[in-house]
Amino acid sequence: MTYSNQELDALGESYKKELFENVLPFWYPKVLDRKYGGYLVCRDREGELLDDDKPVWQQGRFSWLLSTLYNTVEKNEDWLEAAHSGLEFLEEHCFDKRGDGRMFFHVCRDGSPIRKRRYYFSECFASLAYASYARAAQNEEAKKRAMELFEKSVDYYLHPEKLPAKTTGVRSTRSIGPAMILINVAQQLRENFQYESADHWIQHFVEDIKTYFIKPEINCVMEQVGQNGEILDHFDQRTLNPGHAIECAWFIMHEGKIKQDDELILLGVKMLDWMWTRGWDKKHGGILYFTDVYHKPVQEYWHDMKFWWPNIETEIACLLAFKLTGNPKYAERHRMIRKYNRSTFEDRDCGEWFGYSHKDGRLSSTIKGNLWKGPFHLPRMLWYCAELLK
Repeated sequence: MTYSNQELDALGESYKKELFENVLPFWYPKVLDRKYGGYLVCRDREGELLDDDKPVWQQGRFSWLLSTLYNTVEKNEDWLEAAHSGLEFLEEHCFDKRGDGRMFFHVCRDGSPIRKRRYYFSECFASLAYASYARAAQNEEAKKRAMELFEKSVDYYLHPEKLPAKTTGVRSTRSIGPAMILINVAQQLRENFQYESADHWIQHFVEDIKTYFIKPEINCVMEQVGQNGEILDHFDQRTLNPGHAIECAWFIMHEGKIKQDDELILLGVKMLDWMWTRGWDKKHGGILYFTDVYHKPVQEYWHDMKFWWPNIETEIACLLAFKLTGNPKYAERHRMIRKYNRSTFEDRDCGEWFGYSHKDGRLSSTIKGNLWKGPFHLPRMLWYCAELLK
């Protein structure tokens, strides 16, 4: 069943309404830390504070969202001021200025550092935030900071030996995550200001994904492979994250849309098709968190849970695939995932969505915000889909 133009118009209004009447009010303005700056995002179902520690990812992510809404929806100066608060907190507290200069992952409310992680996603999300704020505030320093952090992340990507070692080097592997997030960061830099290297690096990362992670012979997008792209027959390397690969698929489809490049669109659509087949739970609905490339048992005990973010990314991908191809198959899948998401995760009484359910859809936790979950995946989906359907 396809979508008519009238249905798409109504759908766009529905996304916009959900964002501004259900989701954004859950977070904003209550998460603004008026004492130390930044955002207090660890919240229970009703929005009460569970923990005043600050996940660094969420500082960058929410600052990006607020600046992006300012850029694309309404010139709301309060949003811009709140976005700046997140950037100030990042700048003052979230870089290891006495050590290696890398960003922390987890800090106290006042910014005292708790820990880093071995990857550079904090830098990527900060780059997103600076890029969007640079456009909103016409701020040249923010633009320079966005480029600097992106280029630092690219350097880590090209020279992983500069980061603390996670393993001994035996059975060396590479993961899809860094390439796909850097595609998105480069896209944001290009969309918010002229960044001459964006196209070059997007092409570079897309080629790496095609070279190492795309396996058309088995209709699969790998999450982790050997250094030469080989599939390693061990627990970790056999494990797939279908929703993560589908998020990568819509990044690539978006690039095809921008460039009017049918090959990129086809690549993204194939990735969506393969990982929908591997991830969709035919009995209960929704995208499973982990599956095995050879359909063997998965080691992680939460493998068959349903997390909010893979299902949210799948909702974007299905709608984008329909808009780009007109194939009613993607309209039907979008209806399926949209219905599943709202019956499983949406909280109409208190706003926002729950994050975690069991395989059969039973709620696992009422938590709304923690070190991993915050005001990003859901509001980004609602914003992106509303923009797509304008």
